[in-house]
Amino acid sequence: LPAAVLLKDTKLMDVKLGQLGSWLAMRDFTPGGIMGAMQRGYNRYYNKYINVRKGGLGGLSMVLAGYIVLSYMWSYSHV
Repeated sequence: LPAAVLLKDTKLMDVKLGQLGSWLAMRDFTPGGIMGAMQRGYNRYYNKYINVRKGGLGGLSMVLAGYIVLSYMWSYSHV
C-alpha cells in the first residue's frame, strides 16, 4: 500500500480532475513563487538536456526551435 501523498506535494499530472481546484488553490502565485517555479523549471531543463555527460543537439535545438517560433509570432502578429 503506497504512503499517502499530500495534495500540495502531488505533481500536476497526478492530480485528479475533481482535485484540480483545491490543488490550484494551494499553489503560490506571488511573484516570488512564480519566479521560484520558473527557476525550478529552468534548472530541470538545464540538468536534463544541457548539463549532461554525453550531450547531443537535443536541448540546444529545442531552444533554437522555441526562438524561431517566438520570432515568427512576433514578426507576423496579424496571423
